[in-house]
Amino acid sequence: MAAPSNSAFTDLVSRLLDGQVSTGEVAVSPDGSKVAFTTSRVDLEANTYRRQIWLADTDGSGTPRPLTSGDPGETSPTWSPDGRHLAFVSRRGGDPTDRRASLHIIPVEGPGEVRRLVERPDSLSSPAWSPDGRMIAFAARVPHERYTHDKDADREPRRIETYYTRLNGEGWVYDRPNHVFAVAADGTGSVIDLTPESELPEGASPDHSDFCWTPDSSAVIVAAARHAGWDTDLATDLYRISLPTAGGAPVAEALTDGGLDCWFPSVSPDGTLVAFLGNEDPLTYPQNVRVGVVDLASGSRRWISESLDRTFVLTSGTVRPVWVDGSTVLASAEDRGTSHLFSLDATGASDPTPITSGPRCITSWDRRGDVTVAVITEVDRPGRVLRVETDGTMRELLDPAAALVERFSPMGWTRFSAPCPHPTPGTDGEIDAWIMCPPGVDPMDGSSPLPVIVNVHGGPHTQYGETFFDEAQAQAAAGFVVIMSNPRGGSGREQAWGQAILGPKHPVAPGTGWGVADLEDVLSVIDTALERFPACDRERVGMQGGSYGGYMATLLASHHEGRLRAVCSERAVNNLLTEEWSSDIGTMFRVEHGVDPVTDPEEYLRMSPVRFASEIDIPMLIIHSEDDIRCPVSQAEELFITLRWLGKPVEFWRFPGEDHELSRSGSPFHRRRRFEIILEWFTERLAPVDA
Repeated sequence: MAAPSNSAFTDLVSRLLDGQVSTGEVAVSPDGSKVAFTTSRVDLEANTYRRQIWLADTDGSGTPRPLTSGDPGETSPTWSPDGRHLAFVSRRGGDPTDRRASLHIIPVEGPGEVRRLVERPDSLSSPAWSPDGRMIAFAARVPHERYTHDKDADREPRRIETYYTRLNGEGWVYDRPNHVFAVAADGTGSVIDLTPESELPEGASPDHSDFCWTPDSSAVIVAAARHAGWDTDLATDLYRISLPTAGGAPVAEALTDGGLDCWFPSVSPDGTLVAFLGNEDPLTYPQNVRVGVVDLASGSRRWISESLDRTFVLTSGTVRPVWVDGSTVLASAEDRGTSHLFSLDATGASDPTPITSGPRCITSWDRRGDVTVAVITEVDRPGRVLRVETDGTMRELLDPAAALVERFSPMGWTRFSAPCPHPTPGTDGEIDAWIMCPPGVDPMDGSSPLPVIVNVHGGPHTQYGETFFDEAQAQAAAGFVVIMSNPRGGSGREQAWGQAILGPKHPVAPGTGWGVADLEDVLSVIDTALERFPACDRERVGMQGGSYGGYMATLLASHHEGRLRAVCSERAVNNLLTEEWSSDIGTMFRVEHGVDPVTDPEEYLRMSPVRFASEIDIPMLIIHSEDDIRCPVSQAEELFITLRWLGKPVEFWRFPGEDHELSRSGSPFHRRRRFEIILEWFTERLAPVDA
């Protein structure tokens, strides 16, 4: 039961959150006649999420229906090759610390009972039916024997020999890696471990979870780091792992020759080619992720998306490439605040062709036969399930969030652009930005100017865009004008745009470093919005950001040059040096900054906003989750202690039991409280000057 609240914004936030539905995975049946998809619904009173699987006819006939109950929660639907059954994953227990999960099979039509095929003590994910219908492969964590003890005091100590031993939201992972398993779909026989650690080369990463079947059902293709030094060279390659013969072990064969960064493999219908997402240089980030194809016979590979200088990894959700036939691949890419589906020539001889278009984002999709179904969201519409034709026309199959739209009436926005003060070569020098106003307010109406909240996204290689964003909706509904933008360093643009803020000492693509070009861009967006839109009260401007956006929030608090009155910094990176040593992805930031923190700590300190704390001259709100290990809570503690010591106005809220994903998937109660704290704080700090 969620705790009661008496905030002035409780009703507003409750209308936005309670019953809010997000639509996730999509799976089209083999004959294209049906689609299974997952939804996750917020239950604020019970302080939980109800996850279930739905079924709809792709021709729009019939009424979509829930296939599962949503209790305890079901995900990851996958069709049997004959289309008669669905396999899915079910979680056990509402306690997030209970990691038990099981694999089930349910008949789609006609008589039959739900069968539990496998139960695992520590997670189960990504089930995939073999093309011959005999086997189901899945990923599951294999915990070390220390986890047989319930108390930490009774467990063996951990021996650490690599980086990346923990993962935000998962905790320790190096001693509970994912393996790929296979089990007979009829429930006979034992579960087969296709990636046993005993068969790995010394020093290889034991983690395997990204896989697909070959068309002949004899093997799976996996993306993995099966080599020593994987945690320093950051390379992943593709491997074919054949199912073992009687009494034998699985046989692994490398398909790429090392040094790549690749994932999401997808095998062509004839089994001769594998499409994948990736890049050549794992030690430079960000890059626009490309679609590649490798020939299984010769090992030759080619990039087939290079003529489209956009990333094929999406902020809103990435799907592995899908083969239409032996010569065409479908994949999704970002484009200046949107994300769309593209058709690609498997030879790379012709340019990618967009299938969808317009001010919207595709978040999930699947294709079987000649039927494509996608989840598509717009700024004022959460994800709808739509059938997408080859000419880009769409037909709605279900709007799971229709009740939210009716209850809350989400706002639209106005797109505008601002100039880069010092444009990056290879770009047009225009920053994409948006303004959202409270209900009934025209951004050009200056009769009663309103307070402004400027938002900066995390990443930095992500994007804001044409998608439903409850943060902006809550702020606008609370009476604020909302400004959002995609400054340099973000995605959805040319690779040069994303790499503009790589460190000035980067060996491949030196840029300005964090806090220079990106800072200029945010200030330019603020100035442009205040000049162009009279609804903005230039005397009452605040700023909010999380993660990298929190970094920008802390930095802007000392570099705003009189533009801002208050700043909220949450889950922030405040000290780049200590972040590199304490984050779950610590040591990886060197691929952005170009140097490591041991040989050049001064470069990390130079860009750290905490060093400018003495120059912060406006109130700061700090929000952080205590179980965040992407940006550990010590990042917030460093900033709070420094500001408090200097006598600066600062308020610090800590959320117990939450990680880096608090605002997106934290407990509904904590998500509501976070909204209330932020809206109340900005309401007070951005009150009229003469109030």
